[in-house]
Amino acid sequence: MRLPATPEDDLALRVRAAARGDAAAQAYLYRRFLPWVHGLLMARFRPAIADELTQECFATAFQRLHQLREPAHFGAWIGAIARHQRHASEDDQALDAAEAVHDTASNPEHHAEALHMLAAIRTLPPAYRDTLALRLVEGLSGPEIAELTGLDPGSVRVNLHRGMRKLRAALGLAAQESDDA
Repeated sequence: MRLPATPEDDLALRVRAAARGDAAAQAYLYRRFLPWVHGLLMARFRPAIADELTQECFATAFQRLHQLREPAHFGAWIGAIARHQRHASEDDQALDAAEAVHDTASNPEHHAEALHMLAAIRTLPPAYRDTLALRLVEGLSGPEIAELTGLDPGSVRVNLHRGMRKLRAALGLAAQESDDA
């Protein structure tokens, strides 16, 4: 009797199919890992650049898929590709303000607040920055973050808790909360 395939086996089969050019397998990998890659890049770059680099990251991954030795480790591999993305204007934070002015679809006050929060997230250590971006920007749950990153769920909870504390401090909210008490 054959045991049912594990999620890792299913992922490995889809990665192998994507490496052979199977468009449905590539679409699956894109949908499944899009929040992971986009969240990592949003934690490092302004939104328009993160969107562009997300597409480049997947294009690079699909082009180099034959180089992946362990197909079940696709998530960690594409995460490494995302972490190594560079952009010529990655330090150009002045463009964030211009982007906020041109965004007419949302409330300008909320947009400016979001940009301020993203800038604060970018100052955090990578473990906190990445998990917070996945939670706050991409809306992933702790278990989803653990599944995509390969981290233990307990580690994700700790990173989120400590990261939120550091984020509040970076935004000047920790002092306000103790003053209000």
